[in-house]
Amino acid sequence: MSGRLWLKMGAAGGIMCIGGPALIYYVTPTEEELFKRYNPELQKRSLENRQKKQEDFDNFVGKLKEYSRSNKPIWEAAAEDEARTRATGVEEQRRITNEIQQRRDEIKRHSLNPN
Repeated sequence: MSGRLWLKMGAAGGIMCIGGPALIYYVTPTEEELFKRYNPELQKRSLENRQKKQEDFDNFVGKLKEYSRSNKPIWEAAAEDEARTRATGVEEQRRITNEIQQRRDEIKRHSLNPN
């Protein structure tokens, strides 16, 4: 193989390795450009949901930081937290169901015995 062939291959490889990402960077629109292309209804909805999405993301990152503090892998810590949350949700649901049942019983007692 001649030196000329090596030079061509090196130049072609350099153009592809540097030029490809540069082309992608040049062609890809920014977030602001994409937002400007939305129709007004989508822009309004996006602005309304922006704060909520940011809060959700912050909560997600906070939980990841909390999970990473334990010695366990993140997925195990997340599974434990999910199980704990589910258990408290079930307990809360039982408590609400009991309260509703107590109210129903009280209403029945008062309707049967108006005094």
